[in-house]
Amino acid sequence: MPAIVIRPALLEDLNSIVQIKQTYHTSAVWQMERRSSEEDFNVGFREVRLPRSIKVDVPNLPEFTTVSFTQPSGLLVATMPEGIVGYILVKEMGVPRSAWVEGLAVREDFRRKGIGSALVMAGEDWARNRNLMRIVLEMQSKNVPAIHMAMGLGFEFCGYHDQYFANRDIALFFGKFI
Repeated sequence: MPAIVIRPALLEDLNSIVQIKQTYHTSAVWQMERRSSEEDFNVGFREVRLPRSIKVDVPNLPEFTTVSFTQPSGLLVATMPEGIVGYILVKEMGVPRSAWVEGLAVREDFRRKGIGSALVMAGEDWARNRNLMRIVLEMQSKNVPAIHMAMGLGFEFCGYHDQYFANRDIALFFGKFI
């Protein structure tokens, strides 16, 4: 496979970026379980296999503005001879000096080839170059492929938000100190 080149996005890349499908397939979900008593309250997650693979739409699509394409931008694209095959949108959060990944997508025909991981590592470099301390990924509890990728890259589960997305899905947050 030819080398992946990751670079800041240009305005002329916008059409290729928005053409990348914002769906994924999964055969498992992270199921949330809550237990409470008078003394304590517990929340846990466990991976549960589904009877069959399902196709899931990403509920919150990133918004691209002209600002997203100005330098130095946190909008990076992965390119190959076939064109743009993926992107990551990273935003700087002033407090607590963190980078937040607001969008990450890879063309369906190029998934499971390390492109998403390469984009996340490039996002880490982007954040490190801005002297940020941490990078955070958000994803649906249904997005087990992204959960496994995050953990494989050294990210740790750091929280959740019930009914976070427009479709009221649970958001999971994975963070990593950089």
